[in-house]
Amino acid sequence: MTEFERLSAIEEIKQLKARYFRCMDTKDWAGMVDVYAPDAEADFRAESPDGFVKGAAQIVAYTRGSIATVTTVHHGHMPEITVLSADEAVGVWAMEDLLYWPEGEGITRADGTRISRLHGFGHYHETYRVHGGRWRIQTLRLTRLRVEVG
Repeated sequence: MTEFERLSAIEEIKQLKARYFRCMDTKDWAGMVDVYAPDAEADFRAESPDGFVKGAAQIVAYTRGSIATVTTVHHGHMPEITVLSADEAVGVWAMEDLLYWPEGEGITRADGTRISRLHGFGHYHETYRVHGGRWRIQTLRLTRLRVEVG
């Protein structure tokens, strides 16, 4: 792989992740299916015990079920992307997200209090593969460093 090919792959992966965030925040579910490899795996167990999901359509359905009515703002920062071959790469992204539930909705905590706003910080740990001539997310694991709720 030439240096140009490696740098081009990194830029394509950055564009892929930007599309992931935009599709999530704009609730473009069809677009979001396209960022994942068909056999992708997502690990959101830092959010929910049932948060390990397989398959692009199933991952998007899980995400949609979690945030369809929630106003979200996601930011990805400081990507560390390593291209392993012409069709495989790994990456870690620092992230920040804001979630706002509609009036009367939210998450009920174990102590009975309701969360209607969440401000989170953490990382996405991902692998990427070329499918159909384009880079896609093969695996995704979200980890949290801090969560502020209200």
